[in-house]
Amino acid sequence: MPADRSAEAAAELQPPLALLERAEAEARAVREQAARDAASVRAEAARQAEEIVEQARVRAHEVRAEAAVRTRRSAEAEAAVLLRDAEREATRVCRRAAARTPALVDRVAALVLEELGTGEGAPPRAPTRNGQPRNGQPEEEGPT
Repeated sequence: MPADRSAEAAAELQPPLALLERAEAEARAVREQAARDAASVRAEAARQAEEIVEQARVRAHEVRAEAAVRTRRSAEAEAAVLLRDAEREATRVCRRAAARTPALVDRVAALVLEELGTGEGAPPRAPTRNGQPRNGQPEEEGPT
């Protein structure tokens, strides 16, 4: 009796082919689950990235505000030092001017009197300071 070789081959290959189909189905299921897991991980990573970016934006405003406060405080401190130095310099200049003014007034008054003369060859009168004569003696009144 002739043996049906194709039936025998099919019968022999049936169990391994069934195993192969099952393995392919499992592999397909694993790939599909991996794709779902990867999509879930990507979605969670995107959500976390958005959260991090939002926190960074909020923090950036805080950092800018803190930097502005520090900068303003530094500028105020520098301005206070400059103002103190300017006030010291102004005080020094005022003291120097106050010390030099009487002598300069005396010189100017002497020059003006010298320039004006007293008319008939009389010597010029001594310049006064603050309404007082230079020598500390009251001025004599001339004829009126």
